[in-house]
Amino acid sequence: MEKQSRIRLLDVLRGFAIIGTLGTNIWLFTHPGDSLSMFIGGDSGNSIFENLQSVFINGKFLGLLTILFGIGLELKYRKTLRNQLPWLPVYIWTMAILFMDGLLHYLFVFDYDILMSYAITGVIVAFIIRCREEVMARWMRVTAAIHMIGVLLVTLSMIFVLQDPEFLTMMDHLAAGTADIYMNGTYLEQMQYRIIGFGSLRMEAIAILFMNISLYLFGIRLMRAGAFASDENGQRIRRKLLYWGVGVGLPLNLLALVPGGYFEIPVRYLFAPVLSVGYIGVIAWLMEAGVLRWFVKRFEAIGQTALSCYVLQNIVASILFYSWGFRLAPITGAFGTFIAFVGITILMMFISELFMKFLGTGPLEWVWRWLSFRPFKK
Repeated sequence: MEKQSRIRLLDVLRGFAIIGTLGTNIWLFTHPGDSLSMFIGGDSGNSIFENLQSVFINGKFLGLLTILFGIGLELKYRKTLRNQLPWLPVYIWTMAILFMDGLLHYLFVFDYDILMSYAITGVIVAFIIRCREEVMARWMRVTAAIHMIGVLLVTLSMIFVLQDPEFLTMMDHLAAGTADIYMNGTYLEQMQYRIIGFGSLRMEAIAILFMNISLYLFGIRLMRAGAFASDENGQRIRRKLLYWGVGVGLPLNLLALVPGGYFEIPVRYLFAPVLSVGYIGVIAWLMEAGVLRWFVKRFEAIGQTALSCYVLQNIVASILFYSWGFRLAPITGAFGTFIAFVGITILMMFISELFMKFLGTGPLEWVWRWLSFRPFKK
Protein backbone atom coordinates (compact mmCIF):
# COMPACT_ATOMS: atom_id res chain seq x y z
CA MET A 1 0.00 0.00 0.00
CA GLU A 2 1.13 3.54 -0.76
CA LYS A 3 2.51 5.44 2.20
CA GLN A 4 1.62 9.13 2.42
CA SER A 5 4.06 11.62 3.93
CA ARG A 6 2.87 13.13 7.19
CA ILE A 7 1.84 16.76 7.55
CA ARG A 8 4.00 18.04 10.39
CA LEU A 9 1.59 20.78 11.46
CA LEU A 10 -1.15 18.19 12.02
CA ASP A 11 1.14 16.08 14.21
CA VAL A 12 2.04 19.13 16.31
CA LEU A 13 -1.61 20.16 16.61
CA ARG A 14 -2.59 16.64 17.59
CA GLY A 15 0.06 16.56 20.32
CA PHE A 16 -1.04 19.98 21.54
CA ALA A 17 -4.65 18.75 21.67
CA ILE A 18 -3.77 15.56 23.57
CA ILE A 19 -1.87 17.49 26.25
CA GLY A 20 -4.73 19.99 26.30
CA THR A 21 -7.23 17.24 27.10
CA LEU A 22 -5.03 16.36 30.07
CA GLY A 23 -5.36 19.99 31.15
CA THR A 24 -9.11 19.40 31.48
CA ASN A 25 -9.06 15.81 32.71
CA ILE A 26 -6.42 16.33 35.40
CA TRP A 27 -9.00 18.21 37.49
CA LEU A 28 -11.27 15.16 37.39
CA PHE A 29 -8.45 13.02 38.79
CA THR A 30 -7.23 15.45 41.47
CA HIS A 31 -10.77 16.33 42.59
CA PRO A 32 -12.92 13.18 42.16
CA GLY A 33 -16.63 13.91 42.14
CA ASP A 34 -16.18 17.56 41.20
CA SER A 35 -16.96 17.08 37.51
CA LEU A 36 -19.99 19.37 37.80
CA SER A 37 -17.68 22.26 38.58
CA MET A 38 -17.11 22.71 34.87
CA PHE A 39 -20.85 23.35 34.48
CA ILE A 40 -21.78 25.23 37.64
CA GLY A 41 -18.53 27.06 38.29
CA GLY A 42 -17.86 30.71 37.58
CA ASP A 43 -17.10 31.61 41.19
CA SER A 44 -15.24 34.90 41.27
CA GLY A 45 -13.14 33.45 44.11
CA ASN A 46 -11.49 30.90 41.83
CA SER A 47 -7.69 30.87 41.74
CA ILE A 48 -5.79 32.21 38.76
CA PHE A 49 -5.12 28.62 37.61
CA GLU A 50 -8.82 27.77 37.65
CA ASN A 51 -9.69 30.95 35.76
CA LEU A 52 -7.02 30.30 33.14
CA GLN A 53 -8.26 26.73 32.80
CA SER A 54 -11.83 27.94 32.24
CA VAL A 55 -10.85 30.50 29.60
CA PHE A 56 -8.05 28.75 27.69
CA ILE A 57 -8.42 25.00 28.27
CA ASN A 58 -11.88 23.73 29.24
CA GLY A 59 -13.59 22.55 26.05
CA LYS A 60 -11.02 24.13 23.71
CA PHE A 61 -9.00 20.99 23.20
CA LEU A 62 -12.13 18.88 22.88
CA GLY A 63 -13.04 21.12 19.94
CA LEU A 64 -9.53 21.03 18.49
CA LEU A 65 -9.26 17.26 18.78
CA THR A 66 -12.66 16.85 17.11
CA ILE A 67 -11.61 19.02 14.16
CA LEU A 68 -8.41 16.97 13.86
CA PHE A 69 -10.39 13.72 13.84
CA GLY A 70 -12.37 15.13 10.92
CA ILE A 71 -9.13 15.93 9.10
CA GLY A 72 -7.92 12.42 9.85
CA LEU A 73 -11.11 11.02 8.34
CA GLU A 74 -10.46 12.97 5.13
CA LEU A 75 -6.88 11.66 4.97
CA LYS A 76 -8.13 8.11 5.53
CA TYR A 77 -10.71 8.61 2.77
CA ARG A 78 -8.02 9.71 0.32
CA LYS A 79 -5.75 6.81 1.25
CA THR A 80 -8.55 4.29 0.82
CA LEU A 81 -9.39 5.66 -2.64
CA ARG A 82 -5.70 5.66 -3.68
CA ASN A 83 -5.36 2.03 -2.65
CA GLN A 84 -8.65 1.13 -4.35
CA LEU A 85 -10.21 -0.27 -1.19
CA PRO A 86 -13.93 -0.24 -0.33
CA TRP A 87 -14.43 2.97 1.69
CA LEU A 88 -17.38 2.18 3.93
CA PRO A 89 -16.32 -1.35 4.97
CA VAL A 90 -12.77 -0.15 5.70
CA TYR A 91 -13.78 2.89 7.73
CA ILE A 92 -16.68 1.32 9.61
CA TRP A 93 -14.35 -1.53 10.60
CA THR A 94 -11.76 1.04 11.71
CA MET A 95 -14.35 2.86 13.81
CA ALA A 96 -15.46 -0.44 15.36
CA ILE A 97 -11.86 -0.92 16.53
CA LEU A 98 -11.78 2.65 17.86
CA PHE A 99 -15.07 2.09 19.68
CA MET A 100 -13.71 -1.05 21.35
CA ASP A 101 -10.56 0.84 22.31
CA GLY A 102 -12.73 3.55 23.86
CA LEU A 103 -14.96 1.04 25.62
CA LEU A 104 -11.96 -0.70 27.20
CA HIS A 105 -10.50 2.68 28.15
CA TYR A 106 -13.80 3.63 29.79
CA LEU A 107 -14.27 0.35 31.65
CA PHE A 108 -10.71 -0.07 32.91
CA VAL A 109 -9.38 3.49 33.18
CA PHE A 110 -11.51 6.62 32.86
CA ASP A 111 -15.15 7.72 33.10
CA TYR A 112 -14.93 10.47 30.49
CA ASP A 113 -13.52 8.64 27.47
CA ILE A 114 -14.10 10.48 24.18
CA LEU A 115 -13.10 7.73 21.75
CA MET A 116 -16.49 6.01 21.67
CA SER A 117 -18.19 9.27 20.75
CA TYR A 118 -15.66 9.85 17.97
CA ALA A 119 -16.19 6.32 16.65
CA ILE A 120 -19.95 6.84 16.35
CA THR A 121 -19.41 10.25 14.77
CA GLY A 122 -16.94 8.76 12.33
CA VAL A 123 -19.43 6.18 11.08
CA ILE A 124 -22.03 8.90 10.44
CA VAL A 125 -19.61 11.23 8.66
CA ALA A 126 -18.24 8.32 6.59
CA PHE A 127 -21.51 8.42 4.66
CA ILE A 128 -21.63 12.23 4.39
CA ILE A 129 -18.05 12.61 3.09
CA ARG A 130 -19.00 11.11 -0.26
CA CYS A 131 -21.61 13.83 -0.87
CA ARG A 132 -21.14 16.95 -2.97
CA GLU A 133 -19.48 19.92 -1.28
CA GLU A 134 -22.71 21.90 -1.02
CA VAL A 135 -24.46 18.94 0.62
CA MET A 136 -21.62 18.58 3.14
CA ALA A 137 -21.83 22.31 3.87
CA ARG A 138 -25.55 21.97 4.48
CA TRP A 139 -24.98 19.06 6.86
CA MET A 140 -22.38 21.11 8.72
CA ARG A 141 -24.72 24.08 9.13
CA VAL A 142 -27.74 21.99 10.12
CA THR A 143 -25.89 19.93 12.75
CA ALA A 144 -24.27 23.09 14.13
CA ALA A 145 -27.70 24.76 14.37
CA ILE A 146 -29.21 21.74 16.16
CA HIS A 147 -26.29 21.73 18.60
CA MET A 148 -26.63 25.47 19.28
CA ILE A 149 -30.36 25.17 19.94
CA GLY A 150 -29.71 22.26 22.31
CA VAL A 151 -27.04 24.19 24.21
CA LEU A 152 -29.34 27.21 24.47
CA LEU A 153 -32.18 25.11 25.88
CA VAL A 154 -29.92 23.37 28.38
CA THR A 155 -28.41 26.69 29.45
CA LEU A 156 -31.82 28.26 30.02
CA SER A 157 -33.00 25.25 32.01
CA MET A 158 -29.81 25.27 34.11
CA ILE A 159 -30.37 28.92 35.03
CA PHE A 160 -33.59 27.89 36.76
CA VAL A 161 -32.34 24.54 38.06
CA LEU A 162 -29.33 26.13 39.75
CA GLN A 163 -31.72 28.17 41.87
CA ASP A 164 -33.29 24.99 43.27
CA PRO A 165 -31.73 24.02 46.63
CA GLU A 166 -33.01 20.42 46.29
CA PHE A 167 -31.21 20.01 42.95
CA LEU A 168 -27.97 21.37 44.37
CA THR A 169 -28.29 19.07 47.39
CA MET A 170 -28.81 16.10 45.09
CA MET A 171 -25.74 17.07 43.04
CA ASP A 172 -23.68 17.38 46.22
CA HIS A 173 -24.82 13.91 47.27
CA LEU A 174 -23.89 12.41 43.89
CA ALA A 175 -20.52 14.18 43.94
CA ALA A 176 -19.79 12.88 47.44
CA GLY A 177 -20.64 9.33 46.36
CA THR A 178 -18.36 9.56 43.33
CA ALA A 179 -15.54 11.02 45.41
CA ASP A 180 -15.87 8.18 47.93
CA ILE A 181 -15.64 5.55 45.16
CA TYR A 182 -12.42 6.98 43.74
CA MET A 183 -10.77 7.96 47.01
CA ASN A 184 -11.69 4.90 49.06
CA GLY A 185 -13.06 2.19 46.75
CA THR A 186 -11.17 -0.74 45.29
CA TYR A 187 -10.29 -0.94 41.60
CA LEU A 188 -13.08 -3.49 41.04
CA GLU A 189 -15.59 -1.22 42.78
CA GLN A 190 -14.58 1.62 40.48
CA MET A 191 -15.06 -0.61 37.45
CA GLN A 192 -18.46 -1.64 38.79
CA TYR A 193 -19.38 2.04 39.21
CA ARG A 194 -18.53 2.73 35.55
CA ILE A 195 -20.47 -0.32 34.36
CA ILE A 196 -23.60 0.46 36.39
CA GLY A 197 -23.44 4.16 35.52
CA PHE A 198 -22.67 3.63 31.83
CA GLY A 199 -25.76 5.52 30.61
CA SER A 200 -25.43 8.55 32.86
CA LEU A 201 -21.65 8.76 32.54
CA ARG A 202 -21.94 8.67 28.72
CA MET A 203 -24.45 11.52 28.55
CA GLU A 204 -21.89 14.12 27.43
CA ALA A 205 -20.57 11.82 24.71
CA ILE A 206 -24.10 11.55 23.33
CA ALA A 207 -25.00 15.22 23.84
CA ILE A 208 -22.06 16.46 21.77
CA LEU A 209 -22.81 14.22 18.78
CA PHE A 210 -24.19 17.04 16.60
CA MET A 211 -21.24 19.26 17.56
CA ASN A 212 -18.88 16.43 16.62
CA ILE A 213 -20.47 15.99 13.20
CA SER A 214 -20.28 19.70 12.48
CA LEU A 215 -16.63 19.98 13.58
CA TYR A 216 -15.66 16.81 11.67
CA LEU A 217 -17.11 18.35 8.51
CA PHE A 218 -15.39 21.65 9.27
CA GLY A 219 -12.06 19.79 9.50
CA ILE A 220 -12.73 17.97 6.23
CA ARG A 221 -13.53 21.25 4.47
CA LEU A 222 -10.40 22.89 5.91
CA MET A 223 -8.30 20.05 4.54
CA ARG A 224 -9.93 20.25 1.12
CA ALA A 225 -9.50 24.02 1.03
CA GLY A 226 -5.72 23.54 1.42
CA ALA A 227 -5.47 25.01 4.92
CA PHE A 228 -2.51 22.76 5.80
CA ALA A 229 -0.57 23.16 2.57
CA SER A 230 2.75 25.02 2.62
CA ASP A 231 1.77 27.35 -0.22
CA GLU A 232 0.50 30.94 -0.08
CA ASN A 233 -3.15 29.84 -0.03
CA GLY A 234 -2.55 27.65 3.03
CA GLN A 235 -0.80 30.49 4.87
CA ARG A 236 -3.65 32.87 4.03
CA ILE A 237 -6.27 30.45 5.41
CA ARG A 238 -4.26 29.86 8.57
CA ARG A 239 -3.94 33.61 9.16
CA LYS A 240 -7.72 33.89 8.91
CA LEU A 241 -8.10 31.08 11.43
CA LEU A 242 -5.77 32.95 13.79
CA TYR A 243 -7.46 36.34 13.46
CA TRP A 244 -11.05 35.14 13.59
CA GLY A 245 -10.52 32.30 16.07
CA VAL A 246 -8.65 34.37 18.64
CA GLY A 247 -10.31 37.71 17.86
CA VAL A 248 -13.82 36.32 18.31
CA GLY A 249 -13.16 33.25 20.45
CA LEU A 250 -11.17 34.86 23.24
CA PRO A 251 -13.79 37.50 24.21
CA LEU A 252 -16.51 34.86 24.10
CA ASN A 253 -14.54 32.48 26.32
CA LEU A 254 -13.83 35.23 28.84
CA LEU A 255 -17.52 34.98 29.68
CA ALA A 256 -16.53 31.89 31.71
CA LEU A 257 -15.34 34.33 34.38
CA VAL A 258 -18.82 35.80 34.91
CA PRO A 259 -19.91 34.80 38.45
CA GLY A 260 -22.76 32.34 38.86
CA GLY A 261 -21.77 29.80 36.22
CA TYR A 262 -24.45 30.96 33.76
CA PHE A 263 -22.04 30.90 30.81
CA GLU A 264 -20.18 27.69 31.67
CA ILE A 265 -22.19 25.47 29.31
CA PRO A 266 -22.20 27.81 26.28
CA VAL A 267 -18.50 28.53 26.82
CA ARG A 268 -17.60 24.83 26.86
CA TYR A 269 -19.89 23.69 24.06
CA LEU A 270 -20.40 26.75 21.83
CA PHE A 271 -17.62 29.28 22.27
CA ALA A 272 -14.72 26.89 22.95
CA PRO A 273 -14.57 25.52 19.37
CA VAL A 274 -14.18 29.10 18.07
CA LEU A 275 -11.01 29.50 20.13
CA SER A 276 -9.96 25.98 19.04
CA VAL A 277 -9.88 27.28 15.49
CA GLY A 278 -7.70 30.16 16.68
CA TYR A 279 -5.28 27.67 18.26
CA ILE A 280 -4.73 26.12 14.82
CA GLY A 281 -3.66 29.52 13.53
CA VAL A 282 -1.49 30.24 16.59
CA ILE A 283 0.44 26.95 16.37
CA ALA A 284 0.88 27.37 12.61
CA TRP A 285 2.22 30.89 13.15
CA LEU A 286 4.67 29.73 15.82
CA MET A 287 5.97 26.98 13.54
CA GLU A 288 6.35 29.36 10.60
CA ALA A 289 8.17 31.86 12.83
CA GLY A 290 10.53 29.12 14.01
CA VAL A 291 10.04 29.85 17.72
CA LEU A 292 9.62 27.42 20.64
CA ARG A 293 11.19 24.69 18.52
CA TRP A 294 11.92 22.41 21.48
CA PHE A 295 8.24 22.39 22.51
CA VAL A 296 7.10 22.00 18.90
CA LYS A 297 9.31 18.92 18.54
CA ARG A 298 7.93 17.41 21.74
CA PHE A 299 4.33 18.05 20.69
CA GLU A 300 5.10 16.50 17.31
CA ALA A 301 6.22 13.24 18.95
CA ILE A 302 3.12 13.19 21.16
CA GLY A 303 0.97 13.82 18.08
CA GLN A 304 2.55 10.90 16.25
CA THR A 305 1.69 8.67 19.23
CA ALA A 306 -1.53 10.48 20.16
CA LEU A 307 -3.79 7.50 20.88
CA SER A 308 -1.18 5.81 23.06
CA CYS A 309 -0.41 9.04 24.95
CA TYR A 310 -4.11 9.83 25.47
CA VAL A 311 -4.73 6.47 27.13
CA LEU A 312 -1.39 6.39 28.94
CA GLN A 313 -1.73 9.84 30.52
CA ASN A 314 -5.08 8.78 32.00
CA ILE A 315 -3.57 5.53 33.29
CA VAL A 316 -0.74 7.47 34.95
CA ALA A 317 -3.20 9.93 36.51
CA SER A 318 -5.33 7.04 37.79
CA ILE A 319 -2.32 5.42 39.43
CA LEU A 320 -1.30 8.69 41.06
CA PHE A 321 -4.65 9.86 42.38
CA TYR A 322 -7.08 6.96 42.80
CA SER A 323 -7.37 4.85 45.92
CA TRP A 324 -5.87 1.70 44.39
CA GLY A 325 -2.71 3.63 43.46
CA PHE A 326 -0.88 6.33 45.38
CA ARG A 327 -4.25 7.85 46.44
CA LEU A 328 -3.01 11.44 46.23
CA ALA A 329 -6.51 12.82 45.62
CA PRO A 330 -7.93 15.19 46.60
CA ILE A 331 -5.29 17.81 45.90
CA THR A 332 -5.66 20.93 48.01
CA GLY A 333 -5.26 24.09 45.95
CA ALA A 334 -5.15 24.55 42.20
CA PHE A 335 -1.35 24.88 42.17
CA GLY A 336 -0.97 21.20 43.11
CA THR A 337 -3.20 20.23 40.18
CA PHE A 338 -1.10 22.41 37.88
CA ILE A 339 2.10 20.72 39.08
CA ALA A 340 0.53 17.29 38.42
CA PHE A 341 -0.39 18.43 34.89
CA VAL A 342 3.15 19.63 34.21
CA GLY A 343 4.67 16.43 35.60
CA ILE A 344 2.49 14.10 33.49
CA THR A 345 3.08 16.30 30.42
CA ILE A 346 6.86 15.97 30.82
CA LEU A 347 6.44 12.20 31.22
CA MET A 348 4.40 12.03 28.00
CA MET A 349 7.07 14.03 26.17
CA PHE A 350 9.72 11.54 27.29
CA ILE A 351 7.66 8.40 26.60
CA SER A 352 6.49 9.57 23.17
CA GLU A 353 10.13 10.09 22.16
CA LEU A 354 10.89 6.52 23.27
CA PHE A 355 7.92 5.20 21.29
CA MET A 356 9.12 6.98 18.16
CA LYS A 357 12.74 5.90 18.65
CA PHE A 358 12.06 2.20 19.16
CA LEU A 359 8.70 1.61 17.42
CA GLY A 360 8.40 4.47 14.94
CA THR A 361 4.86 5.00 16.27
CA GLY A 362 2.82 4.41 19.42
CA PRO A 363 1.98 0.81 20.46
CA LEU A 364 -1.78 1.41 20.19
CA GLU A 365 -1.30 3.12 16.81
CA TRP A 366 0.67 0.12 15.57
CA VAL A 367 -2.04 -2.35 16.65
CA TRP A 368 -4.85 -0.13 15.33
CA ARG A 369 -3.29 0.29 11.88
CA TRP A 370 -2.46 -3.40 11.64
CA LEU A 371 -6.04 -4.37 12.48
CA SER A 372 -7.58 -1.63 10.31
CA PHE A 373 -6.27 -2.80 6.94
CA ARG A 374 -5.52 -6.47 7.59
CA PRO A 375 -8.99 -7.77 6.53
CA PHE A 376 -8.72 -5.77 3.27
CA LYS A 377 -5.18 -6.53 2.17
CA LYS A 378 -5.04 -7.85 -1.38
